Amino acid sequence: MNQATLKPKKITFKHAESEWYNYHHTLKEIAKLREGIKYPFDEDPEDPTIVKGANSVRTPGNPTQRIATRLTTSKQLTYLTEVAEAVEQVYNALPDDYKKLVQLRYWSKSKDLTWDSLALELNVSRRQAIYWRKEIIQATVEVLGWR
Repeated sequence: MNQATLKPKKITFKHAESEWYNYHHTLKEIAKLREGIKYPFDEDPEDPTIVKGANSVRTPGNPTQRIATRLTTSKQLTYLTEVAEAVEQVYNALPDDYKKLVQLRYWSKSKDLTWDSLALELNVSRRQAIYWRKEIIQATVEVLGWR
């Protein structure tokens, strides 16, 4: 049995699905982490009122290189970026009907849609909508290399 046909563990399925729900939050978190790496300590490019104090720690050397190194070695940033890119890759490969399911189920403000109301909105059966969900999450698990 090859990896493409392996059924993910229930917890893996739930985790991958939660990444779809939190996709936009993940993008914000990535941006925040990058800003924190680029502007450490008390620097804030958005706040001109902050003045660097005498106690600010500065390391001599190449600041661009230090920032690049921190950006590439941050495990949390790497992980979140990998997850966001996997969601984007799967989403971009989906047919339009599946994309509509994603938008309604995971990215809509009203996340309280039942499978029946979601299926009605998509003009498919409840069973078909749930099957599409399974395919989307399975593809995400495969792209991420999870089991």
